[in-house]
Formats: sequence, structure tokens, C-alpha cells
Amino acid sequence: MADAVIVLRAGREKSVLTRHPWIFASAIDSVEGTPGLGDTVVVLDGKKKFLARAAYSPSSQIRARVWSLDENEIIERAFLEKRIKASIERRAGLKAYENTDALRLIYGEADGIPGLVVDQYANTLVMQLLSAGAEKFRSEIVEILSEVVKPEQIFERSDVEIRQLEGLQPREGLVWGKPMDHVVEIFENGLKYQVDVTGGQKTGFYIDQRRNRQKVYELSKGRQVLNCFCYTGGFTLNALAGGATGVTSVDSSGPALEQLKHNVSLNGLDEAKSEIIEGDVFTLLRKFRDQARSFDLIVLDPPKFAPTISQAEKASRAYKDINLLAIKLLRLGGILVTFSCSGGISRDLFQKIIAGAALDASVDLRIIDQLSQSPDHPVLASFPESFYLKGLICEK
Repeated sequence: MADAVIVLRAGREKSVLTRHPWIFASAIDSVEGTPGLGDTVVVLDGKKKFLARAAYSPSSQIRARVWSLDENEIIERAFLEKRIKASIERRAGLKAYENTDALRLIYGEADGIPGLVVDQYANTLVMQLLSAGAEKFRSEIVEILSEVVKPEQIFERSDVEIRQLEGLQPREGLVWGKPMDHVVEIFENGLKYQVDVTGGQKTGFYIDQRRNRQKVYELSKGRQVLNCFCYTGGFTLNALAGGATGVTSVDSSGPALEQLKHNVSLNGLDEAKSEIIEGDVFTLLRKFRDQARSFDLIVLDPPKFAPTISQAEKASRAYKDINLLAIKLLRLGGILVTFSCSGGISRDLFQKIIAGAALDASVDLRIIDQLSQSPDHPVLASFPESFYLKGLICEK
């Protein structure tokens, strides 16, 4: 059966011509045929000239996601196999270079496979299908991954809210391979972590912060460290291993903090130097301020406050509040390592927020380094949405 066709409004083809992979509902003039959820459609401009082949999502504002700009390319198993192999080959040698066995193998649109995320934790793959198109080829993707990577198992974590926007139900569970324990042990930069791939945040671990954890390791010697939103302790372990005199770790998740305790013990680090506090970070920072506590190095790695630009204003206030509190808790000469993973907050806006917090604190704050996501989370030049993790290292 021939692919259905979507025709764009006059002048709305620019994003496709500049290789952006998303086509919004508002850009579509007409639909010829009755494409279903995830079906491949041909995209034409207003003059009926071929632009792309894309995956159709009838209920999403992102109505189609581009598979290919090549009119002769057919979207089938062979196409996916070629893209998946290319994505994995681009990361060849990265495990050794980054000193880890945990890596993002496929990063959706940035790797030319919209909506597919695959993370490798040792011999286990964790897969997320975030788009109707990826969902349509679910069985083929599992087969290809099993053949190309040869993992012990593939676990699906398609349990995120974005699937609802695509008209898809959440799903998780083992999809290939032998039964597994929910915890997988990985290594990174000389440290070991136990990762809950079945119930942890994202796919179990923040792989994207790998190089930034190494930065904290390098900065921690002789410093009293505060790690906020610490999750299972990636920055905590690196601070302790890097020679911190003490690390206070704060998070609202009791299970994550239990995992942190285990990870400290797993690495033979000094548990007496590790203070762990469960609670709301905003509340606890105010409590520390009232107690006149202070630190030499503070890490702020909060959750996503602004997934979209429409939420940026509200999120900006939250980022400013938390950074203002942290700046006040820093000793003179102290270091603030602060992040935003919000897609709706640009790097420029984030820097302005930090500058505003420093102004309100009446201090001179100097940016000494800028941080981003690890290289296995590449940023596609034509798709700025693939750049989401912004970080600054600032000195008071």
C-alpha cells in the first residue's frame, strides 16, 4: 500500500529544508489518505514537491517526525538496521575513552531515529520508545538490537509522560533475553555503581553527567561539599573519591538515598564523611542558611523545571531561588556547580538567572567553566532541542 501524503502550507517547508526533524500540526495544509498511528507518510511542500518521509502521529502537536530526506529511501527494517548500526559505530571506542561500561547508544532524533533512546548498562540494554514511529517498529528494533549488540537482556522503560502526547500508553518490562535482577552494576571513572534499571529515574542513571562527575572529582580535594538533588550519589561518590573532607547529600527520595549508601559502601569510601539527608532541597537549604552552615563546593542538579519554553518564566524563578540560596551558603572562594536540564531554558537564559541570583546575593560570581551533556548525547546542529543539559562552574 502506498504511503499517505501530507502537504505543508505554503512557506512552512523551511524547517524540513533546514533538516529539522519535527513537523507541527499547524504547518500541515492537507492530508491525503488515512495514515494511522506511526504510519510512514510522504511529506510534500505546497507545490507538491517531495520533502521527506516521516512517521505520523495523529494526536500529537508534533504531527510528523522525519525519518529521511531521501525520496528513494524506504522506511523498513533494513533502514532501521542501517541507522542503528551507524549510531553504535559512532560511539566505537567511547567506552574505553570515557572509562565506563554505561553509554547511550542511540539518542533519538540526534541519531536519525526519532523517539528511540537506548542506554547500555554493562550487558543490559534499556530501551525507550517515545514516538509513534518508534513504537510502530518496536519488534524490529528489539530484533536488531539483540543481533547487533548481543546483550544479555533488553528492558523497556517506555513509562514517560511524552508517550501520552503521542497517543501511546506507558509500558515497561523485559522484552528480550534472560530474566534479570532489577539492579545492574556498572563502572565509571574508577567507581562502581549499582543502577536500578527497572524503577530508577530516566533509564536508571544519569549517564549524561559522566564528564561533569569527573569535574567534581577534580574540584573536591580538601573541600566540604553539598550535593543537592543527589539521587543515587554520582556526584557524592566522586567528591568523596576526590578527597572531600565531607559530603552532605540531599534528596527527597528515600530509596535513592538507600542506593547512595550502598554505592558508598560498594566503593569502600569513608562512610563517616558522608552525611545523607532526606527532604525537600529548597526547605533544607533555608534550614542550612538559618543554621549558618557553609560549604566549599555546592552541586545543584535539579529535575527538569521547564520541559518547554512556555514554562520557562515559572521555572526561572525556581532556578533563581535555589541558586541564590546556594550562593549564600558558599564560603568565600567556594565553588558552585549548577545545572539545568530543562529544554525550555536556554544556556543564555540560564546564565542570566545565575547572574541575577549573584546580584541579589550582593556577590561577584565568576564563571570559570561551562558544562554540557556527555558526548554519547550528541547535539544535532539542525535540532537545537537535542541540547538540553547546561552547566556552569562558578567561583564566589
